[in-house]
Amino acid sequence: MALAEANRTDAPQRLLIDGQEVEWRLVRSAAAKKLRIKVGPDGVKVVLPEGRDSREAAAFVADNRAWVAEQLERTRKLQAARRSEKREDGCIAFRGEIVAVRVVRPDEWRAPNKVMLDNGAITIICAPGSKTPADRSLENWLRKQARERIKQHITDIGKRLKRTPNRIYVMGQRTKWGNCSALGNLSFNWRLVMAPDSVLRYIVTHEMVHLAVPDHSRKFWLAVQSLCPDAERARQWLVANGKRLQTVKLGIANG
Repeated sequence: MALAEANRTDAPQRLLIDGQEVEWRLVRSAAAKKLRIKVGPDGVKVVLPEGRDSREAAAFVADNRAWVAEQLERTRKLQAARRSEKREDGCIAFRGEIVAVRVVRPDEWRAPNKVMLDNGAITIICAPGSKTPADRSLENWLRKQARERIKQHITDIGKRLKRTPNRIYVMGQRTKWGNCSALGNLSFNWRLVMAPDSVLRYIVTHEMVHLAVPDHSRKFWLAVQSLCPDAERARQWLVANGKRLQTVKLGIANG
């Protein structure tokens, strides 16, 4: 993807969103097949296939200004959380939202570490002197949350596709979000639980459709779109945020 977009970038343009001017740049790509928007720490970029009129890009970003505003706000929150992690290590992304994380160590607690979500914050209860690090307990909890959400989506999509995977794996891949093997086994990256649920559903849909259509033909993409109308927005979110999501460290505030 990065190689495809290493093309010509035009001078910045501006768009009025919620009463404020937002700068965006047009990137002309010889490899791109369709218009798409990327929103990240480096700003807003609209990728335009070579030979297409730049006015299409301007109209496209204007039509999607609400989504752009939403992604800019998410980027702002994520950047703020990353700054705070260096000072407090107390925030992570969970299902697309920034949530506080804290560790409590009650003197009377003798049970294994427990993680719970309460009032929009994640609390890790640890026994004094626990040998299990709080961040390991948090990761295990996130993996469990990811598996539960993935299974829910698989059940829903499977009924519509009339397909069932052989096995389901939730792993910590560094280069893939999901995979469908020739044996019909599906594997997913647990870090998807940090992304908005629509993004996780898109990845599950993508891999489930591969059970029926093994390639990336037009038939495949039409099936994905029919099962997941937000597929393009979800894919754009991953393009803009995926690298950060793969490398983010779990923040822990020791209380």
